[in-house]
Amino acid sequence: MAARAEPRRSAPPSLPQATTPRPNLRPWYVWLAAFYAAWAFVVFGLGHTATALAHWPIAVAMAAGSYAAGSTPMGGGTVAFPILVLLFGESPQLGRDFSFAAQSVGMVSATLFVLARRQPLAWPALRGALAGSTLGVPIGVLLVAPHVSALWIKLVFATLWGSFGVLHLWRIGSIAAQTETVPADAAWAPRAGFVVGLLSGATVVAVAGVGTDMMLYTALVLLGRADLRIAIPTAVCAMAWASVVGLVTKLATGGLQPGVFAHWLAAAPVVVVGAPFGAFVVARIGRKPTLAVVAVLCVGQLFGTLHSERATLGVGGVLAALAAVGACLFGFEALRRRGTR
Repeated sequence: MAARAEPRRSAPPSLPQATTPRPNLRPWYVWLAAFYAAWAFVVFGLGHTATALAHWPIAVAMAAGSYAAGSTPMGGGTVAFPILVLLFGESPQLGRDFSFAAQSVGMVSATLFVLARRQPLAWPALRGALAGSTLGVPIGVLLVAPHVSALWIKLVFATLWGSFGVLHLWRIGSIAAQTETVPADAAWAPRAGFVVGLLSGATVVAVAGVGTDMMLYTALVLLGRADLRIAIPTAVCAMAWASVVGLVTKLATGGLQPGVFAHWLAAAPVVVVGAPFGAFVVARIGRKPTLAVVAVLCVGQLFGTLHSERATLGVGGVLAALAAVGACLFGFEALRRRGTR
């Protein structure tokens, strides 16, 4: 008798076309047209051409900052803040307010681009972060930021972003290799997102203008072991909303620092396409090289801040700042180990 033929094993089913809709960039193009029309009216129609041209250096700087905002879990303020404060000698408060204003254009544009391209997002964590930021950012802007000195704003930014840079220089290989998704029914995700949005909004975002993106990304990749292709666009969307909430809160309760509007006029037409460009490019070249470069910049700004403030901090203050970096790394490692379990 002939041997009985085994049933053929079918290949793993591919996603049906109906569940993977094609990108529709038309809404994003409409947004760009509306923005540039409004910007041109303000600059040329209301006579601010000379002001915009006079602040061209910030536009050049934000070309890099907006690329980082769209391609990494660090907002454009990650570049704008140290450039304004360390290189241009502006106040940390102005750096924070400018981060709100620039990211409310650049990261919102990147968010619309991400949504138009139908990129996968960690929606449970994102919804929690949006709710947390809506509460946390106004609390921080009104009740926390007024009591934080300029020096402490610099140190908070320097230590957090420095530790984040060290983390990626140390763990970039394993983080970039992760391929997990965040299930829609993951019970931890909305809770973690809410806590991240609330605490980061009330603290680091309120004083430095950035942070929800970095913190949410950290929770997703260390605790949830999420794929960078999911974690980074989710973090970008969360920071876009936190920036809008911060900007609206500042405008409604006393206004922005003097000089923000002039910087924004020069930077806005760059960041509105720079952040989406970053999201587009890294989808083709990979996120690992960009993350490595930004990590080096984060570590560099840490040592630049400590060097510029060494006379005020003294040896003890510098050592305390480095100890704070170590504490952040300890916390990151604890999250990573819990995520592996």
